[in-house]
Amino acid sequence: MKSINTSKVSGTQELLPETQAVFNKLKTDIANTYHLYGFQEIETPFIERTEILLAKAGGDTEKQIYKLIKTGDKSIESADQALRFDHTVPLARYVIEHESELIFPFKVSQLGVNFRGERAQKGRFREFYQCDIDIIGRNELSIGYDAEIIATLLATFKYFDLSTPVLARINNRKIIAGLLESFNLSNQAKEIMNIIDHAEKVTPEQTKFSLEELDLDKKTVATIISFINLHGSRSTIIDELNNLDIDNPTYKEGVTELDQVLYLLESIEMSDQIEADMKIIRGLDYYTGTVFEFILPEYPNIGSVAGGGRYENLTKHFSDQSFPGVGGSIGLTRLFYVLNEENLLNPEIQDLLDYAVIPLSESENDEAMNVANKLRDKNHSTTIVLTNKKLGDKMTYASKIAKNCIVIGPKEVKTKSLQSKNFQTGEVTDLNIEVISNPEDFWGN
Repeated sequence: MKSINTSKVSGTQELLPETQAVFNKLKTDIANTYHLYGFQEIETPFIERTEILLAKAGGDTEKQIYKLIKTGDKSIESADQALRFDHTVPLARYVIEHESELIFPFKVSQLGVNFRGERAQKGRFREFYQCDIDIIGRNELSIGYDAEIIATLLATFKYFDLSTPVLARINNRKIIAGLLESFNLSNQAKEIMNIIDHAEKVTPEQTKFSLEELDLDKKTVATIISFINLHGSRSTIIDELNNLDIDNPTYKEGVTELDQVLYLLESIEMSDQIEADMKIIRGLDYYTGTVFEFILPEYPNIGSVAGGGRYENLTKHFSDQSFPGVGGSIGLTRLFYVLNEENLLNPEIQDLLDYAVIPLSESENDEAMNVANKLRDKNHSTTIVLTNKKLGDKMTYASKIAKNCIVIGPKEVKTKSLQSKNFQTGEVTDLNIEVISNPEDFWGN
């Protein structure tokens, strides 16, 4: 019987070693891909001043952050430090703090844990890994970088070894903003965009009803609904958007930028992985141009597996300097959970050691340690089985944690003759007879 509750805190992830190995491989593959595409990795502190985190915050963010309280301090309001809830706000502070030392455009990646005090539920966590990439410019940033962010994330998903394709749905918020301006609806843009953002979570009838509740005339409602249902290839959607004949500069700029991003992605043979989609809005205030979400079309219940977009000025809450940027994020903890639930991950990844060295008795412990160290000198991960059990039990244990085993008894110590057994194939291999005295000749490699 437990003397204390040892279950994990709600909204956190805790994995067994074999599952953790799969998670770790995905995290490593993401980091390697980001580096391959030229992103420099940084780490910002888990702890930030509360005023920093709340500078960009809106809505219920203040209710969701974890504030730090000193022991004995019962006043939550007195806390001036809190745990970060995303990578974006710390990145904004980082850029301002180090802007004279950074080279712009600044291509940066962040892979780490964030904390959010929202209601824990299936597939949503309070403590979670996010894998972000951002490209920050000083005063200006080419639209080509929007395409590069999307291309990097698409390349990253190749390493997930998924049995289903990934699709990037791409839009530009200037298009819907310009459309609403042309209808003199800018003052209701926030409400309308919110309805569009939730359109896939409700029925078409509910979307229509929500728009009508804003006292929009029937023709405007019909136009908006027809507009948000546009999706498809660049050649199709750009023509359809131009044919709407919307005489608004914001609208035209958005269509041009969307066309450029789609064209660049097509030029690197990603046509089958992308589509323009007018339903993609992503929030209300943060993004100002390109926006995108990744989905698994064959598994619509999973929802978005990555997302991001363009923001006009990363640091506007901290400085009057202009740092436009574009970024994307993979919520690795949630993604891992849902992919694992749907059996879409490669289950064959195992974090097995290369060798387990098994001394028959305590008399061979020193030689076992000697051999293990020589294996490690050759970059082979190795453990020593020092349990006081029968050889069969030691072998059973070793087979669960290592690919190969080496048994050392009095004969092996005397003759300096060792053998390695592969647990998977059963193959037994003679090791170099000079293994103990001449480590450079060990194993022949």
